[in-house]
Amino acid sequence: MDALLTSTVLVAVAEMGDKTQLLSFVLAARLRKPGPIIAGILAATLVNHAAAAWIGSLFAGMVPQPMLVWIVGLSFIGFGLWALHPDSFDDSPRLRRAGAFVTAFVAFFLAEMGDKTQFATIALAARFDRLAPVILGTTLGMMLVNVPSVWVGERLARKIPMGNVRILAASLFIMVGILTIWNPFTTAS
Repeated sequence: MDALLTSTVLVAVAEMGDKTQLLSFVLAARLRKPGPIIAGILAATLVNHAAAAWIGSLFAGMVPQPMLVWIVGLSFIGFGLWALHPDSFDDSPRLRRAGAFVTAFVAFFLAEMGDKTQFATIALAARFDRLAPVILGTTLGMMLVNVPSVWVGERLARKIPMGNVRILAASLFIMVGILTIWNPFTTAS
């Protein structure tokens, strides 16, 4: 349950103001088909985060546990610092004849590559070594933020204090990083 809840909360908070949330606004404004856009975002997130979690799980199996604790803990602290930097979305997705689902899937999948939520998924899978709860949690976190973004659009974005959200996301990531590093020391004594 820890893997599911931690993954959901961390990714949901980190996604607020992220470039993929901004992409959700753009897709909604341009395509005006919420159902297929949301389905495309869900499919892209599941594929992307399943691959990321699998990589994290492989990484956890290859790296000695003491070193893994430090790598994952410091990664979370790094994500916290990264979360303080606001994302921008300069590129507008090119609309193709493929339709709203395919356009949303491709645009969202590509935008998520190398994104902090993708790296967070890798780190969460390495930390918890439980693929299904991490994939479910990170996907749920993404959808909790992006579904309202598609339905409500930019009106919602203007009302959310993004500076406060970035500080909350940074704090949560840093706290999880510190707890990840600290936990082996408290259980060993």
